[in-house]
Amino acid sequence: MSLLRTVVIIVSDTAAADPTTDRSGDVLKQAFAADAAGKFEEPSVEIVPDDISQIQRAIRRWTDGENRANLIVTTGGTGFAVKDFTPEAVSPLLDREAPGLVHAMLRTSFEVTPFAMMSRPVAGVRRKTIIITLPGSPKGAKENLQAVLKLLPHACMQAAGEDSRTAHAGGVKKLERDAGVSATSAGGHSHSHSHTHDHHHDHSHGGHKAPKPRTDPSQRPQSNDPALGATARARSSPYPMLTVTDAVSTILSKSPAPIPVSHPLTPDIVGAVISSDIAASEAVPAYRASIVDGYAVIVPSDKTKLKGTFPVASVSHAQASSMPPPLQEGQIARITTGAPLPEGADAVVMVEDTVVASTTEDRKEEATVEILTDALEKGENVREPGSDISLGSVILRKGQRISAIGGEVGVLAAAGIKDVPTYRRPRVGVMSTGDEVTDISFPGELQGGMIRDSNRPSLLSLIRGWGLCEEVLDLGVARDTPEGELERRLRDALRTADVDVLVTTGGVSMGELDLLKPTVERAMGGTVHFGRVSMKPGKPTTFASVPFKGTADGARSERLLFGLPGNPASAIVTANLFLLPCLQKMSGLQEGGRGLERVLVTLAEKVRCDKARVEYHRVVVSGARDGALVARSTGMQRSSRVGSLASANALLELPQREGVLEAGEKCEALMMGPVLGFGGQTAL
Repeated sequence: MSLLRTVVIIVSDTAAADPTTDRSGDVLKQAFAADAAGKFEEPSVEIVPDDISQIQRAIRRWTDGENRANLIVTTGGTGFAVKDFTPEAVSPLLDREAPGLVHAMLRTSFEVTPFAMMSRPVAGVRRKTIIITLPGSPKGAKENLQAVLKLLPHACMQAAGEDSRTAHAGGVKKLERDAGVSATSAGGHSHSHSHTHDHHHDHSHGGHKAPKPRTDPSQRPQSNDPALGATARARSSPYPMLTVTDAVSTILSKSPAPIPVSHPLTPDIVGAVISSDIAASEAVPAYRASIVDGYAVIVPSDKTKLKGTFPVASVSHAQASSMPPPLQEGQIARITTGAPLPEGADAVVMVEDTVVASTTEDRKEEATVEILTDALEKGENVREPGSDISLGSVILRKGQRISAIGGEVGVLAAAGIKDVPTYRRPRVGVMSTGDEVTDISFPGELQGGMIRDSNRPSLLSLIRGWGLCEEVLDLGVARDTPEGELERRLRDALRTADVDVLVTTGGVSMGELDLLKPTVERAMGGTVHFGRVSMKPGKPTTFASVPFKGTADGARSERLLFGLPGNPASAIVTANLFLLPCLQKMSGLQEGGRGLERVLVTLAEKVRCDKARVEYHRVVVSGARDGALVARSTGMQRSSRVGSLASANALLELPQREGVLEAGEKCEALMMGPVLGFGGQTAL
């Protein structure tokens, strides 16, 4: 194998002004000589100032012409300083990104200093060249390079077009031997990559069976009849106890499939899911456009004739007006970034490479301009029609979600998409129940057994934060009265508010005024699909469907009802575990029904398990310097304790067993929010 060609680009205003001030170039040369196993040529070193256009010009010179390099390494400009532009210069040039290289470099830096999180490296492939950005400090640049250097020859060969089948013929172990790395040493880290799963998925031979009813509804025991006295009331729930897994399966089996609709391209489309592949209606750009401020030219076959003084024939601005007149040989046209090229022009010389030779009589315009360089290729600094988005190309796929970041909305607008095929997002109503429950707006002091309603504000915030719903309605508080207020309020939610899913809290246990189940079953003709779940907290969680006559042809359909427990922790936990998968499916997400993201965490302290039920323990999950995730309990876990939720970003899924999990043991956690950083701040 011939030696791989390497270029080191130093990005620094200081070094550009005085090359003797640079120390990174020599350090990186030494690293290639010492650690690259003789697979790279001695790097060429180029110094450019902290300027996006000059960084990009240097990279293109080593990637787009015959003088192509296999590897470009930049150093400097990757932090948060005002003139740190290297990531912004490099990212638009990449044809493919390489996040694995970035992860390896950051992981190495984190072992040295927490300030590694202040670095913004990027890596990827342009044409057939690998490009990596390193920090500006010589020490940091060397450490980052060494983290990936042994694997770069293989990456460079792959990018250059090496046949993958031949390269991988000996398997991964051979590749590791050739590179001088192993699964436990790559990048200087020790990783465990065991993917052995010990889950049992047999649903017919001792596994977790989904409940299969053997009776019709008229034969089944129902909830207590509110009309009967206390002595006639059941002392235990008639509903079978489901596992969490079976409860979620039941919910998903009853959750309706997403409905395709057309949505105008407006800001409130954020959160919607694409219902079919979308092709570009227009090419972007629609014309040949300049990517710099400068002068449109016709590159002569004899490039020495490009240097010289030329008349400025016209001006082309990036505005919605007529096209500039055609350009003739011997003329140039002033042009701004994004403006269309005059017909005949085939390149743009940057304004930095020119000087004004003469002006018009009124001295307001350029009459002639001198071009100082002949190092210009046809097509340079020109964005070809359709180079960003080609006409008819697929710009968004079915199942993609439109985020608030703006990228999806931007590409739809640029491609001329006015009406977007999406899935209809469900409407959800949230209602608290209970005579004791008092709205936050109550002006007086609490008396007797009154309690502030914390469930409804919490759930409204939680569900709106998921961004899965067209609307999340506040339906207030319904009183637990045998006279029928609860039934009236439930019916109003379905008829007047027209919700697809109704979420209530309270009234699902076995007390005399726990009226939700009997109201749904006896008064509204609904079906309670489950009324108990083997979990802690949240055991009395109820899921039901209610017949609804609401379609234009009078056909009966069903609306879903989630009866969550009244204790605050129980309500939030069960909403995350049961309501979220339902809304994911109804909104059309590709992973619909997946629920919360699961991660493996290390316990920071001892946690006691429950031998009777699986427990969902509120914890704070944060990152550690070694890259692991660490979980810390929010304290006492009583289901009525609101404080256990205040800082929690995850639910620790404790196994159903006696004893404890010791500090340092591993356990699965379900992430309700973002992981916190080393200092306890939200990681962006």
